[in-house]
Amino acid sequence: MQELKNKKILIVDDEKEITDMLSGMLFASGFYSIYTAYNGRAALKIAGEQKIALYILDINLPDMDGFSLFEALRERSEAPVIFLTARGEGSDKIKGLGLGADDYIVKPFLADELILRITAVLKRVYALTKTKAKIILSGVTVDLEAASVNKNGKEIPLTAKEYILLKKLWENKNKIVTTDALCMAAWGGDYYGYENTLMVHIRRLRQKTELEPSKPKHIITAKGLGYKLVIKDE
Repeated sequence: MQELKNKKILIVDDEKEITDMLSGMLFASGFYSIYTAYNGRAALKIAGEQKIALYILDINLPDMDGFSLFEALRERSEAPVIFLTARGEGSDKIKGLGLGADDYIVKPFLADELILRITAVLKRVYALTKTKAKIILSGVTVDLEAASVNKNGKEIPLTAKEYILLKKLWENKNKIVTTDALCMAAWGGDYYGYENTLMVHIRRLRQKTELEPSKPKHIITAKGLGYKLVIKDE
């Protein structure tokens, strides 16, 4: 657990009172490597200088919105992202989770709940038990230990969520894994409402692992139930 608390966390919010409050809460809970930024430009500068393990982003920033910042960060890092914002509209939450965020928390929030949800994200991403399995999918090689895919001679990294989902499917290869089970693996107990986000991640997994993503041969939809990883050469 202490290893997780040593991870570097970047808080991005244009209100200094909020960043100070969040920093204090995290510090009191044993997280000592806290960085803060008040706009997107400063956040990107810190991200380029430090190996940030978790980003906590507001959506309303003075120079770019949090969604644009998320996409810019994704170009350089696969670290998990939590949106922490006053924008509680369903469309904003769907957009944030659809982009690949690991959680979406609406202000105001309970301090204890926030710490629990931050800890849960860190555990899911960094306390994973790596497997040495290599999966061959019609000429595409998936290296679960390295969390990467070799497709057409190109190395493609898996995001943390993609790794979790693919590992869950691999552990149950040639069997249907329910939508609930996959959401539970990726988002923990508070997974209700993530079904559409799961579909987005599955689509991205297919783009990385299938030769013809629009006609998948390996990550198959079991309509109304979930998904199945078909390994035909077993």
